[in-house]
Amino acid sequence: MKKLLIATHNNHKVEEIKHLLSDLLFEVLSLSDIRNPPKTIEDRPTLEGNALKKAREAFHTTGMLTLADDTGLECYYLELQPGVFSARYAGENATYADNNKKLLSALKGVPARRRHARFRTVVAVAGPKIEKIFEGKVEGKILEYPQGTLGFGYDPLFVPAGHSRSFAEMALVGKNQLSHRSEALKKTITFLKTL
Repeated sequence: MKKLLIATHNNHKVEEIKHLLSDLLFEVLSLSDIRNPPKTIEDRPTLEGNALKKAREAFHTTGMLTLADDTGLECYYLELQPGVFSARYAGENATYADNNKKLLSALKGVPARRRHARFRTVVAVAGPKIEKIFEGKVEGKILEYPQGTLGFGYDPLFVPAGHSRSFAEMALVGKNQLSHRSEALKKTITFLKTL
């Protein structure tokens, strides 16, 4: 069976991605399964740049076909911030709660009609003579306080357009039917099936 490396240590992300890739005939591994994994510094100014850098470095280190993603929450009122800094919005070692608190503070007093945002995921695949990028996004809005205990990151604050529940109030199966990551991964899966 072919191996596919997901270039992350984030167990929540690995769980989501493995669920979406379950129909593929790949043994799916993460950086936690690798001895001496690369420690990629995400210093590119775009999601695309960071995703590709992570995929390239993991592929060159392990020789395995590698999938990496970078995801950002882009708030229109905040001129698409936190964007590429989403995971470290409140600082380098920020927790999900720290980032959510900072976002709520930045949007304090902003009316519901101006709290529109989008989640955007860029997936990069790197392998022998392979470098591909796929994008997914979902529009929505930011709540005034967290709702739900499922998911991770900004999920308790983000309600996708056309829905009344936050991502953190949706089971993984429901979230995966409409999330930014699932949209990008569906495109990625179509490509991986050609290999």
